[in-house]
Amino acid sequence: MDKRVVTLARGWIGTPYQHQASCKGAGADCLGLLRGIWRELHGEEPECPQPYSPDLSETDGVERLLPAARRHMIEVSEAQAGDVLLFRLGRRVAKHVAILSDDRAGQEKIIHAYSGRGVVETPLTPAWARRVAGRFRIPEGRA
Repeated sequence: MDKRVVTLARGWIGTPYQHQASCKGAGADCLGLLRGIWRELHGEEPECPQPYSPDLSETDGVERLLPAARRHMIEVSEAQAGDVLLFRLGRRVAKHVAILSDDRAGQEKIIHAYSGRGVVETPLTPAWARRVAGRFRIPEGRA
């Protein structure tokens, strides 16, 4: 599964950033990227996300991404390429999603979407690694 998820995620690279969108080539945010990959693997999403603001729960402090990830994915202690990483960008709630990847030299990278950049693949720097709030594996999808 891991190589397939990374291949699917790389197919989204270059998609412009658009808040709450999930359409390869047209627009996606970080959650939209994960939703699109899920649809490519499973055909339909397990639940429809409620509308969310760009601050994703920072104002009310309600953790939404971690419980949703736990409902639909397999939590793992050690992530490998193809797994989903959730990040805390501030001190409060997890609000950013990425797919772990790597390059031929084995350097860990993440595929994610963010404002001003769109869907990109960037190194998993120590600054990003310190913010990991959860590691999840997408369950096997259809063939």
